Amino acid sequence: MATQTYERSDSLVSSLYDRLQSIVCAFVLLLCGAIGFAGTLGAAHILTPLAASTITYEIIEPQTPAYSAVAMGESAALTPLSSVFTPQVQYWAPLINAWAIAFQMDPNLIATVIQIESCGDPSVGSSAGAQGLFQVMPFHFAPGEDMLDVQTNAARGLNYLAGGLAKANGHVGLALAGYNGGHGVIDRGWATWPAETQRYYYWGSRIYSEATSGTGSSPTLQEWLTAGGGSLCTRAQATEDQLTQQQAGY
Repeated sequence: MATQTYERSDSLVSSLYDRLQSIVCAFVLLLCGAIGFAGTLGAAHILTPLAASTITYEIIEPQTPAYSAVAMGESAALTPLSSVFTPQVQYWAPLINAWAIAFQMDPNLIATVIQIESCGDPSVGSSAGAQGLFQVMPFHFAPGEDMLDVQTNAARGLNYLAGGLAKANGHVGLALAGYNGGHGVIDRGWATWPAETQRYYYWGSRIYSEATSGTGSSPTLQEWLTAGGGSLCTRAQATEDQLTQQQAGY
């Protein structure tokens, strides 16, 4: 009889333990489910407004390249003209400084263009049809304009150069490439440029950089003279001698 009572007690305890274990497991599962649901609901509450709304960004201070103000503006226009340019270009120094003020442009950039294009010869023309001190193509002139008139030639050439500077965001090398090869090259890669434009970029950007460095010399300009620029300057000197004689009344 005692043995039978013990067996019933053991069976009852085991049954209660199994039930308790089942209840605990169920409670844990319910708790995990509740936590998971709450987390999902919270995430949905946080993310839904972001997905549904449009995020607006405000530019407080636009970033412009450091070089953008080097060759343009009032300060650039007042930059002293470097002594590195050849005497044939220095001949035009008073006008170069006046054009710098008028076009709000570094006079050294203007002198760089004159140096490479004509070396100061206002009467020179190219086989492609470019004319005068700035070697401006005929289609830049208005009908009836004298393409060799120094002031007219400068106005047309510098207007085009200023447009290139604006398109290139002040990048002198790209503006010079655009002056030679057309503004379309500014947005294209170096490899797509004609060989002449690549050389122009090389000569122009380096001469300008050396002219504005304050060193008082331009190895690149000397290289340009040796590469063929010297003959252009010889012709320019002859033209300027004639102009000097005419002004003196000879």
